[in-house]
Amino acid sequence: MSQTFEQLDEDLIAFIAAQKMFFVGTAPLAGDGSVNVSPKGYDTFVVLDPRTVAYLDLGGSGAETMAHVQENGRITLMFCAFDGAPKILRLYGRGRAVALHDPEFPGLLARFPGYDRARAVIVVQLTRIADSCGWSIPFYDYRGERDQLRRWVEHRPIDEWTARRYATNAQSIDGLPALVPPKAG
Repeated sequence: MSQTFEQLDEDLIAFIAAQKMFFVGTAPLAGDGSVNVSPKGYDTFVVLDPRTVAYLDLGGSGAETMAHVQENGRITLMFCAFDGAPKILRLYGRGRAVALHDPEFPGLLARFPGYDRARAVIVVQLTRIADSCGWSIPFYDYRGERDQLRRWVEHRPIDEWTARRYATNAQSIDGLPALVPPKAG
């Protein structure tokens, strides 16, 4: 039933593109740290090459993923078919956060048309690609995207939005550094 793949092929990329959401899982090194699973929506995922993917980290109420990948790099992305044939695809890898002040950020952000700001781009070098049956996943009907996050971001001046990102996303709930402003000078 389950298969592993050496790289993302056309069929896997088409499956990923057809999904309206995906999930991100990370954890700190500390055994008593908080494991984080985050759902992601919008059109915020790209395949950079057959063994490298990236997604737009738009920001939100926490900065767990950013903190965890900066600490240890471990990350898993999961895509589930909620319509059509049952399938789950997991992308395991080593992630890195390219924050909004990083020189590499503008080039990566350009891979996401329609977005002019984000907290970071999470880039993942894939170490394992595996699917599974998905037989227990229920069917869901897609009705559209929620627009609250985009409206919240877009109506704020860029300087205010950026200052708020640094102020509220400086560390994870476990106290790990997350979005750290660049050093002056």
